[in-house]
Formats: sequence, C-alpha cells, structure tokens
Amino acid sequence: MSTDKNRATAAAILPLVGGPDNVTSIAHCMTRLRIGLSDRSLVDDAALRAVPGVLGVVEDDTYQIVLGPGTVARVTPEFEALVEEGRSAAPAAPAPHAVTAEELQAQGAALKEARKARNATPFKLLLRRIANIFVPLIPALIGCGIIAGLNGLLTNLGWLPAVVPALAAIASGFMSLIAVFVGYNTAREFGGTPILGGAVAAIIVFPGVAKIDAFGQQLSPGQGGVLGALAAALLAVYVEKWCRTWVPEALDVLVTPTLTVLISGLVTLYGLMFLAGEASAAIGTFADRLLATGGAFAGLVLGGLFLPLVMLGLHQALIPIHTTLIEQSGYTVLLPILAMAGAGQVGAAIAVYCRLPRNGSLRTTIKSALPAGFLGVGEPLIYGVSLPLGRPFVTACVGGAAGGAFVGLFNQLGVAFGSTAIGPSGWALFPLLDGKSNPGVTIAIYAGGLAVGYLVGFAATYFFGFTRRMLTDLNTDPDPAAPASEPSKEPALA
Repeated sequence: MSTDKNRATAAAILPLVGGPDNVTSIAHCMTRLRIGLSDRSLVDDAALRAVPGVLGVVEDDTYQIVLGPGTVARVTPEFEALVEEGRSAAPAAPAPHAVTAEELQAQGAALKEARKARNATPFKLLLRRIANIFVPLIPALIGCGIIAGLNGLLTNLGWLPAVVPALAAIASGFMSLIAVFVGYNTAREFGGTPILGGAVAAIIVFPGVAKIDAFGQQLSPGQGGVLGALAAALLAVYVEKWCRTWVPEALDVLVTPTLTVLISGLVTLYGLMFLAGEASAAIGTFADRLLATGGAFAGLVLGGLFLPLVMLGLHQALIPIHTTLIEQSGYTVLLPILAMAGAGQVGAAIAVYCRLPRNGSLRTTIKSALPAGFLGVGEPLIYGVSLPLGRPFVTACVGGAAGGAFVGLFNQLGVAFGSTAIGPSGWALFPLLDGKSNPGVTIAIYAGGLAVGYLVGFAATYFFGFTRRMLTDLNTDPDPAAPASEPSKEPALA
C-alpha cells in the first residue's frame, strides 16, 4: 500500500470517528487501529465498515478498527498526523442541532462507561495489561523468528557458511535480552519508571548471576526468563511507589531509584529467579507432555476452544506462555494448533457464502474478509459473519477442533514443531515454523491441518450451520441501507 493510499485511508476514517477533537488516544497492535474517543455517539460504524481497507470494527476498552497486519502500522502514523493537523487548524463550526457540547460529552461518556462496565472485570483488565506488555514485542519476535528460520535452512543445506554466524547473532540478540524489554514495558504499564523496570529485569540475563547461590542452587543467566522479568519489574513498581510516599522530594532523585533497584534486585536474585525458573520449566514440561501423550485430544480441545477464547478476550493469557516456550526451546508448540481455529473459521465462512446465494450483502462481506482470514486475521469473519449468525460460529469451532486434532496427532507421533514467533497465523505462519523434524515434513503437517480445518469447518457449517428458518430469513438480500457487517455490534463480550 502506497503512502498516498495510507493517508487516504486515514483521511477517510478520521471524520467517521468524530474528527480530531473526538480522538483522545491512538495506538495500534498487530491488526487494529485502537482509538480512544470522547464521544462514542459521533462514530458512524456503518460508514467505517464501508471504507476500503477497513476489515471490521470491534469495541472494547478502546474503539478498534481492523486494518490487517502491515497495513495498520502504515495507516496509524498518517492518522496521528491528520489528528494533529486537525487540532492545530481553526475550530470547526458548531454542529447544526440544539444539543450542547456538554450534553454530547456526557452522553458519549455514559455510552463508553456502559460498554466498558460489561467487559471491565478484574481478570480481563489484568489480561489486557499483560497483553500491553508483550504485544509491542511481537514485531521483533516475528522478524527475529523468520531470520532464525532462514538461518536454520541455510545451516541444513550447507549454504553460505560465512553468513550463518551473522544471521544467528541477529536472530538471537533480541531473545537474549527480551527480559529487559519485558521489564521496561511492565513498569510502564503499571505506572512505574520504565527504565527502572528494565534495570531490575536486566539482572536476570547478567552473566555474573552464575556466581550466586539461591535455595542451595547456583543461578544461571536467564533463569526465570520473561516470567521472572515481569515479576521483578512489577515488584520494582511497588517499591518505587512506596519510596515516593516517604522519601523527601530533595532526596527523591537519589534515594528512590537506588532503593528500587537494590530491594527489587535482591528479591529477584534470592527468590524470584528461582521461583520463576521453576514455573517456566513447569510450563515447558507440561506443554511437551500434553502433546506427547494426549496430542490428538489436546489438539482437539485447544483448536476447538480458541475462537471462544478470542471472543472473550481470554486468549491474552496465553501470550506469556507462548513467549516462555519460545525462550526455552526456540518455538511455541501451541500456536500451530491454535491457528487451526482460524482455518475452521475460513471454512465456515465459505460455507455461509455457498448456502446464502441471494444474500448479496453478506456475501460481499465474506469476499472482502476472506483474504485476511487466510492470512490469520479472523476478526472480520468472527464479528461480521459467524458470531452474529450463531450456529456457524459453533461449526467453525468444530473445524478448528478437527484441524487441531490433526496437528496434535502428529505431535503425539513424535513430529513436534512450533512457531518461532507469536502474532501471525494461517498462511502467514509458514515462514515461522520450526521443529525437530525435516522442514518439509513440518510444513506438510501444518498445511494438512489447515486443509482439515477448512474442509471440516465448511462441511459442518454447510450441513449443520443453518436451520430451515435461518435459511428462509437470511437467503434474501437485506435492505441496502443496512450494511452486512452491522450484526458485529451484537457481541459485547469480546
């Protein structure tokens, strides 16, 4: 997508979310532009979904516009620039109605709070904060993961031996210091000084910890990994806040950072590293045994339940687990299985397309969302097609379960493999696959799992995804004024 097209997309979105003055915050993740809004009532959802390049919208703690991987990273800076330009321009004329600005703001705040209240359970809020720690690391994980895969391929083929050490250094550098980045992001997310969180987490990867004994064992650099870094930085945040309650302002710049690093560092060395190391080892052992002994059944359960986890936002709890597995073995064995849920979703969407030949609006939505679905971006299909229809969401889960069982079965037979990074799925996961078997075998098994997910998701939806009443009601072209993706406003659980 060219720069002009990125700016055109941003320019089309801005007035539909209420203009620059209605935007309070801007951020993006792998696929979504996340916008904070002053007044939710000023957003035109239907028009937004019709903007070329917009794959769907989701409302959670922020208003989220699905643009897809790659595109969102290019559109967001243009959107930010337009917002800044709009705020510096002359103020717009008042809206042509009698409602006061204060009333509009109060209405928007009420709508926003009502929506947030349904999703703001303590557990979900904690998961969001954990996700906010790890999501910014995903681009580096993807880039280094692909380079690691390329390096492994060159090593196996014996090609370019002079380049292999350089690629190994490039791929491994980030992972060797990932604990520092986790510590930095943790402190920032929980209200501490980010650099202090990074400083405490850096203790975990310092080679000199090998000279220290804790719990009768000699520590090793990296012990505890990202879990230890998260715990250490979180402790640093609370120590820092405690210090600021009693340290005089004149001494704060000297005493607070010193005590924060000292106290948190000692607790990390003589407690957290050991405990987090045991937890990390338990996670790795459990994942390996789960797939080695109950691979097919475990894959069926994981693949079948992942779409509901995404819908509820609970999939964020898996991010630290994925990162821990990657840190331990170089790849996460769970992600290829969980990616099968997206395959079931794609198969179900194709079946909906075939079963409703006269519903032009819904078929248009499916056609526009399928390319992103094949690349692992499932939100447009979930919130625009299967979830509002109900039964197709269940049959999509059946397809995901079948694909997960297929991949899990081969894990049980000894062909274990995983993804060297988190974030991508679907076809986008192929460059990130790694394992102990021949790369060709690994790719073939993953492709076979996708094929099973597509086929079973299609068949289950085609034959069991609709009642006769549903076919009668849905197999007509709805009112053109009502966009096909409008039902995505229904699910408030995601």
